[in-house]
Amino acid sequence: MKNLYFLCILSALIVLLGSCGNKSQKVPFDNGDSAYSAKADPTLFGVCGVETSMNTLQLITDTGDTLHLDLTAARDNDQVFGGLLVGDRMAVIANDNRTEAIMVVNQAALLGNWVMPNPIDGSDEVGITIKEGGIAESIEQSAIVYKTWKLTRGKLEIVLVREGGTEEEETYLYDIVKLTPDSLIYKDADDTFEYCRQKPKETYGMDVDLEDAQSEFFM
Repeated sequence: MKNLYFLCILSALIVLLGSCGNKSQKVPFDNGDSAYSAKADPTLFGVCGVETSMNTLQLITDTGDTLHLDLTAARDNDQVFGGLLVGDRMAVIANDNRTEAIMVVNQAALLGNWVMPNPIDGSDEVGITIKEGGIAESIEQSAIVYKTWKLTRGKLEIVLVREGGTEEEETYLYDIVKLTPDSLIYKDADDTFEYCRQKPKETYGMDVDLEDAQSEFFM
């Protein structure tokens, strides 16, 4: 019995000494790990809800929360990009208590083909296609192959590969300057890209009934 009591005391002392010796150690990625918190992307992703109004965004987040975010600050600072349409996917930077939107980007408005005149000679259009699922593609650019895109920390991240080089992926972060149904402008410290939405090419067919055409033609 004495031996059992002695073993219990010894075990308790070992545990106590071990915990005292590890006071300076921190459990990685716990709530008190400021380094981990600083790396976390604060962007809220979700869908624009039916209760959205001019100054309030109802965001139904991907995690199932329903938020009503005041848009006053975002609008005052021109940080609402792409408009608000019920059912569209949104990316939002909010304040700490998730009551105000600091920045709003309509992800659905980003999708599509965006082009600009060829900066070399202006003879044709070059640009980028932004697709669902984070897919990006080049438009009439053999030297640059766009791979992926995403919104992170309120910036547009684009990954590309340059043909003829090392073919290693390069990652760029851009500030969105403008996003409307017809215009997309983003920039970094070195470059500004000003795109317009590519218009579908007109097709000319010979499927018009000539008799009908003549009957509707008046001098």
